[in-house]
Amino acid sequence: MAYEEPEDFDLLVVGGGKAGKSLAMDRAKAGWSVAMVERDKVGGTCINVACIPTKALVESARALETIRRAASMGIDLDGEPAVSLEALRHHKESVVGGMVDAHRQMFIDSGMDFIMGTARFIAPRTVQITADDGTVRVLRGRDVVINTGATPALPDLPGIAESHVWTSETILRLDRLPQTLLILGGGYIGCEFASMFALFGTKVVLVQGPAQVLPREDHDIAAEVAEILTGQGVDLHTGTRVASVRRAPNHGPVTLTLEDGSTLTGDELLVATGRAPVTAQLGLEAAGVQVTDRGFVDVDDHLRTSAEHVWAAGDVAGSPQFTHASWNDFRIMRANLTGADTSTSGRLVPYTVFITPELARVGMTETEARAAGHQVAVAKIAVSAIPRAKTTHEQTGMWKAVVDAESGEILGAALLGRGAGEVISAVQMAMIGGLPYQSVRDAVLTHPTMGEGLNLLFDTLG
Repeated sequence: MAYEEPEDFDLLVVGGGKAGKSLAMDRAKAGWSVAMVERDKVGGTCINVACIPTKALVESARALETIRRAASMGIDLDGEPAVSLEALRHHKESVVGGMVDAHRQMFIDSGMDFIMGTARFIAPRTVQITADDGTVRVLRGRDVVINTGATPALPDLPGIAESHVWTSETILRLDRLPQTLLILGGGYIGCEFASMFALFGTKVVLVQGPAQVLPREDHDIAAEVAEILTGQGVDLHTGTRVASVRRAPNHGPVTLTLEDGSTLTGDELLVATGRAPVTAQLGLEAAGVQVTDRGFVDVDDHLRTSAEHVWAAGDVAGSPQFTHASWNDFRIMRANLTGADTSTSGRLVPYTVFITPELARVGMTETEARAAGHQVAVAKIAVSAIPRAKTTHEQTGMWKAVVDAESGEILGAALLGRGAGEVISAVQMAMIGGLPYQSVRDAVLTHPTMGEGLNLLFDTLG
């Protein structure tokens, strides 16, 4: 294929997600010639349609719940607190807008060539870019990073494409707060939105194919999450398969027909059944880059693709779909591009599910530990046993840790309750440091804090 002589750069980044933008800014500041092309989201998915806007809204929901509990804290308030959709939207957009503006300035300050447009590979390490202003450029990188992320995927259900359903991205436009919201999918995203909208006052009906919500978690943890959601007013239908979707004319109600013939109807439907990699239109064949059978870029544990000097990172490379994993991908690529030999092998990636209260996880579940052949000891406490939880009247949840019964090694933990996302880092540090559970049990931790609960948790093992 004939094309114009390309502009050459030391580093060409296709897709400005967490890993790509961080590497582009870092190398540009180090004196490399760097170009980065982003299709539509300055700063990437996280700050535009994922972590940042959703957690901003989660905090709004939690603030509303705190106000509702004011009387239990000795505070008198007049009237019932209510959600202002306009103010809620402004809160979310001000957070996102501020971060987008900051990223745009950081890109400029780094010295990179930042291009808003669509890129397609036309040769090894070479892309043709159609910029938003209509100009066309051909760029080639000495090294190339693919960081195009993932996008919400719709299941293959009759009627779903014509029903104008919401995804985890479009729901954030906050066009309205529906009286009834149907949610298809009880994984991490589905449960977060179910908890959030239930606290906002929406009637939420969640439909989940597997027999439990959060199917990757141990049954006892998932059951506790289900009880929390039910207590917030979520109507759970687990072990339930959907046969078809239909929306009434003129953007009327949405009806799910289940496999048993029964129906569920709501004002809107959020589909939260997974995400697909953004690779289909990239022309990866021309670059010599292979993909997996699910469409993710195929990488080794150094994040190298099948093409020489072409790397991939973040969601599109099949990394755990968390921004902090993508941030670690950046560090691995930077090390490998500057002469080191670093891999993803053995890294410990925690995560937090921002229901209210939140679930934080690191390492193995009990099920995984037993399957791996460990002799397992399990520590459990109710959050209500932690003194700090008593002072806040936020005593919902449970903590669980899994240890190797022979060595005392901490294999994993699931903390469900107030502040769990902060406390899990302490468990992670202990695991990284190779500390046995006894060291955490016997540590002198600040009283009264939620972190102090780790003393109580591991004390149950003796």
